[in-house]
Amino acid sequence: MNYRHVYHAGNFADVLKHLILSLVITHLKRKTTPFRVIDTHAGAGLYDLSSPEAQKTGEWLEGIGRLLSADLPASVAAAMAPYLDVVRRFNLAAAGGAAGEGGRGDLLFYPGSPIIAAELMRSQDYLIANELHPADFEALGATMSAYSNVKVMNLDGYVAEKSVLPPKERRGVVLIDPPFEEPGELGRLFQGVRQGVKRFANGTFLIWYPIKDPRPVAAFKRELAGLGLDKLTAVEFFRQAPDDLERLNGHGLVMLNAPFTLGDDLKEILPVLVEILGRDKGAFFEITAL
Repeated sequence: MNYRHVYHAGNFADVLKHLILSLVITHLKRKTTPFRVIDTHAGAGLYDLSSPEAQKTGEWLEGIGRLLSADLPASVAAAMAPYLDVVRRFNLAAAGGAAGEGGRGDLLFYPGSPIIAAELMRSQDYLIANELHPADFEALGATMSAYSNVKVMNLDGYVAEKSVLPPKERRGVVLIDPPFEEPGELGRLFQGVRQGVKRFANGTFLIWYPIKDPRPVAAFKRELAGLGLDKLTAVEFFRQAPDDLERLNGHGLVMLNAPFTLGDDLKEILPVLVEILGRDKGAFFEITAL
């Protein structure tokens, strides 16, 4: 339990992960009926980019920093607006309206997945944000106390998932975003997906994983495909060619029961992200039905 997301907040993986979450929530709001967001590994909620931890890695500079300073095509900017508006809003508030509108130098804070969800939800919707790390759980509780439709939990992520499914609303999204600090996480993630789908078959699941060595990831996706689920898709983003198996070359999200509009959105957004967030000409993305 040593993992602290503050070192990686706002990096290239956060950008796509949180952008997809925002697109799913935006789609869910098309119906008036309430929904639930379940964030099994929620982190601290809000990250100070001036902290020693964030400054040590500076990963946000190659992620949200690049994106905010980019000149986006109008249609892509419109699709990204719910996500980017949350990021800008927190930075404007922190700086008294004086910063956060422009490039990466204006950034003071990065809002994590629970804040993005809470900011995008309506009053009738509900968020369960779970975090096991004691310090991050304490920070998460303090941050999310500003929202009345949020419950914060302090459990192992997979235990939390099992305890809260199915949601009473019978519609919503489950984000499973483990820290991957111990061996065997892909195996636990597979079991988490399998148990979650048994309890919430019609729910949207977003399942995140890092990609260093592609081989265990390929085995994980084969296991998921073996469950025989419909509407199961893997979206993978590589900021560089996967030549060095010791570094984070890319990341992926397996999406189950994703909104029908999401595929078209991603086909337009991902080529732009490759141009903005890619480290070299080896950057690419893949969308694969499992």
